[in-house]
Amino acid sequence: MILPAGYLPSAAAPAVIAPEATQQAIGYPTLFLLVLAGALVPVIPTGALVSSAAVVAFHRAAPFSMALLLVTASLAAFLGDMALYWLGRRGMKSDHGSRWLEAIRRRAPEDRLRQAQQKLADHGVAVLVLSRLMPAGRLPVMLACLVAEWPMRRFVHGNLPACVAWAATYQLIGILGGSLFAEPWEGVLAAIVLTLLISAVPALWRRLRRPATG
Repeated sequence: MILPAGYLPSAAAPAVIAPEATQQAIGYPTLFLLVLAGALVPVIPTGALVSSAAVVAFHRAAPFSMALLLVTASLAAFLGDMALYWLGRRGMKSDHGSRWLEAIRRRAPEDRLRQAQQKLADHGVAVLVLSRLMPAGRLPVMLACLVAEWPMRRFVHGNLPACVAWAATYQLIGILGGSLFAEPWEGVLAAIVLTLLISAVPALWRRLRRPATG
């Protein structure tokens, strides 16, 4: 008997579906854990991870994967920020501080902390959203919130939309990279390079300004 073109026996269907389902079952929890860890210990390029995952989802033409990616990245960033803020609040109330609070202080120089405090006083919660979108802007604003003794509830109001906006922005970068190249690996490479360049802009700008102000 000759089978119709494109026919796939039902017994073989799981073999085709399984690899993609397995990749998603492993990929999203891994992404969640990495973004969560990157929020607590900001040495992991979480933006590049989100953009790379968006490239893969774009080439699969899977709207559900895009939505799941946005939820996963947003939730992981939010929970990581909240955990770090809670640890920072404990350090502020302790006579001896904490290593978490000290880690935040090391990444928030005095001049940037003063700028963050001024912006926080002028614009309030809206500054949190912008801080997540600005490279290296998250921790100075978080420290300014700690110094101002913001309660957790007020921090949540600004941090939740900030994390969603952050995840959506880096997802759009990944979609852009995926749309420019035919092969997923090319889009992933482009997204990683672009996000790393964006992350390097603040340090480069400060270095260029230093001789002029010195």
